[in-house]
Amino acid sequence: MPSPGYRREMPQRYRMEAAKCKACGEVSFPPRIVCSGCGTREFETIRLSEYGKIITYTIIRVAPAQFSTQVPYSVAVVESDNGARLTTQVVDCKPEDLAIGKRVKFVFRKLYAEGHTGIICYGYKAVRA
Repeated sequence: MPSPGYRREMPQRYRMEAAKCKACGEVSFPPRIVCSGCGTREFETIRLSEYGKIITYTIIRVAPAQFSTQVPYSVAVVESDNGARLTTQVVDCKPEDLAIGKRVKFVFRKLYAEGHTGIICYGYKAVRA
């Protein structure tokens, strides 16, 4: 049975949907109920750009059990071209090839499986652009 958090985030995770504040233009991912910039509750749904840049990153060398076969792997905060910031795994490159400011592209990939017989959870990751 999939976790409740995964179920709640499916539209955003699968379609890369964000909320853009109608008052100040701030983009939030995942969508919010109240804008952190101005406090309004009026948003429009937008699709995030598939490109962005690395704001900061770290290399994971000791991982939780479900990711232990992937070490070392990189996790980065990426700012999309729309302005939203996402935390995501950076794949298909060596950790030493990453740098702050590098361009990346968001791709749809397997994230993890819930147990040996659980569902396979999919979502976004980043690759070098």
